[in-house]
Amino acid sequence: MNKIPSVNLADFLSNDPNKKQKFINEIGHAYETIGFVALKGHFLDDTLVNNLYSEIKNFFELPIETKEKYEIPGIGGQRGYVSFGKESAKGKKEGDLKEFWHFGQYVEDDAERAKEYPENVLVNELTNFNEVGKETYKMLEKTAKYVLRSLALHLSLEETYFDQYIKNGNSILRPIHYPPIATEPKGAERAAAHGDINLITLLMGAQGKGLQVQNHNGDWIDAMAAPDEIMINVGDMLARHSNNKLKSTIHRVTNPPKEMWGTSRYSIPFFMHPISEMKLDVLENCIDSKNPKQFEDITAGEFLEQRLLELGLKK
Repeated sequence: MNKIPSVNLADFLSNDPNKKQKFINEIGHAYETIGFVALKGHFLDDTLVNNLYSEIKNFFELPIETKEKYEIPGIGGQRGYVSFGKESAKGKKEGDLKEFWHFGQYVEDDAERAKEYPENVLVNELTNFNEVGKETYKMLEKTAKYVLRSLALHLSLEETYFDQYIKNGNSILRPIHYPPIATEPKGAERAAAHGDINLITLLMGAQGKGLQVQNHNGDWIDAMAAPDEIMINVGDMLARHSNNKLKSTIHRVTNPPKEMWGTSRYSIPFFMHPISEMKLDVLENCIDSKNPKQFEDITAGEFLEQRLLELGLKK
């Protein structure tokens, strides 16, 4: 497969069973082969998207000493600001050429769960930053819920199987700024080749060249979404749970050609995580004689902890 398939969530949400099944078949096939789709029909409107880009540009343009006030020690970068070069891909010593912000879950009706997560960090300098971030978080979470419902049906599970695990889940919205490149990077990329940790990732900002996906032949292919699409890929948690039936594909953000080093790039992934106690044990109906169980039993919380250590975000 040499291009990313495009699907429309409106088909799944329609009252037409044929359209709904068509969506399930298309997204299921895409995730079994390339691990990525470009999705139309999501819940983000143009105004919200424009407001979000405006707010995150305003934040990243703040003086470095102002941004660093919002870098909270001891929480593995799970909320607030993470400064340039702090995160590296698994197995890579060079830090990625990026700085980013984390919005986390807005817990509803669960005091114990609220204690489990760090609090969201409020930016005093920008009046609308946090409200726009929260609204985007909610709309992407809603989009992800229906994508996971389609995947539950594809995996022969009950449609709302994932709902119980993603309500108040440990999901993260990460606005990323890849600053202009001043000098030749020594082995570093804007985002080195990696797989995502979580169930699925919803990515805003894949409209320009830069994001590349590795297909099964090992070729790197450009992943570019149309203006009304977001890119959605399978993460390692879902790959494990489905015994690698759904593929968590290696991807990267390459450095631009030298003539474009003076430009910034922004992208905004939403990492859909479940609650920490979700068992990622391989689903029984994904095991057969041709596909023996590939992964040991583990919870989502344990798996996340392992990966944060590997990424250098926790010591």
